[in-house]
Amino acid sequence: MDCTPVKETRAGDLGDLPAIRHFASHLLFWCVAVGVLWLDLWSKRWVFAHLQSNEIRPVFDGVLDFRRSLNTGAVFGSFTGQTKLFIVASLFAFGFVVYLFFHSARRQRSLHLALALILAGALGNLYDRAFVVADVVEFRARSGEVATLVGKLVNLEGHDSIRIGDYPSGANPRVFAPEEVSVRRQGVVRDFIKFVPKFPAGTPRFGGRDMWPWVFNVADVALVIGVGLLLIHTWFDRRPRTPAG
Repeated sequence: MDCTPVKETRAGDLGDLPAIRHFASHLLFWCVAVGVLWLDLWSKRWVFAHLQSNEIRPVFDGVLDFRRSLNTGAVFGSFTGQTKLFIVASLFAFGFVVYLFFHSARRQRSLHLALALILAGALGNLYDRAFVVADVVEFRARSGEVATLVGKLVNLEGHDSIRIGDYPSGANPRVFAPEEVSVRRQGVVRDFIKFVPKFPAGTPRFGGRDMWPWVFNVADVALVIGVGLLLIHTWFDRRPRTPAG
């Protein structure tokens, strides 16, 4: 009688080889991350070099257009002004993503793709917050609400007024009295992609409003797709343990 205990293992031991020791896994992860990061930074630079501050350039009529926008907050403009917090969070996300990749198995290609997209998106917006610095002016609009204008502060000798122009040239400045505004410098994120479809006019509460009011960039797209793939992978990647024959 053979009393050797049955060794329990996962099906496909070769597929469970750690990704850190598998060249193809590194190739997929780093090529996707670097490629998407390059596309994000290149597209931001191109748009801000070729589009005027108020220009709207249609890409697909009635669906998508390009327009320049500077975001002082996080996703959808939330947490405005918390640049240092965003930088720390992005660095933490970078470390966590790399940790997950190094502790994954080579068979988990969908996980590697998701992590690469998340890494590229986080680094793309991190670059902007660290190196794209603009002047942010807060003032009270005619409606009584506090409004924000992001651009380039134009200092003119002999003038006591505050002039804030387009970023980064300082052209077309708006003039404010010093007591009317508060000014700060901070890192901002360059956005330019805008979905333009609107709700039908007869829709209750939303008639005539944009279906997607926010302006975003390639890094945001990569983050959303990456998080979605990560959730799908977590849901479906459950392999039962089976005893070896």
